[in-house]
Amino acid sequence: MTTVSPPWAYTLQLPHDPRAPGIARATLRTVLAAHDLTELAPTAELVASELLTNAHLHTRGTYALRVLSTEPDRLTVAVWDTDPRVPPGYGRPHTSVSPAEAERGRGLHLVRACADAWGVSVLREIGASRGGKLLWAECGGGAGAR
Repeated sequence: MTTVSPPWAYTLQLPHDPRAPGIARATLRTVLAAHDLTELAPTAELVASELLTNAHLHTRGTYALRVLSTEPDRLTVAVWDTDPRVPPGYGRPHTSVSPAEAERGRGLHLVRACADAWGVSVLREIGASRGGKLLWAECGGGAGAR
């Protein structure tokens, strides 16, 4: 008998603290284990790590990790932060490549390479009480097979 997993979502609010991305990754691993999705953990954790680190480095306020699944073996990893500016290359095609010796600038390339789909929502419209942006990436059985 096949069972259908109902949709689920978790949101973890994080302070602007250098330990927050690590706590969020550990929480993500726990959530995925609880839902028998450990096979998605490496990709989901990489995506979350890059998005969380960007939120921590490039904003001053709080941020949040959101993980949701509406289909079996598929999930969306999203990070909300207070800054409405979209990182270069995330919301539109990006052609420049970071130099090999650069210490920064590769994270969003990794997200785009590992995720099945990715995008951004800038939260400026009426009703978006907290503003900022939400960067998201979908991961599943065919992650990275774009």
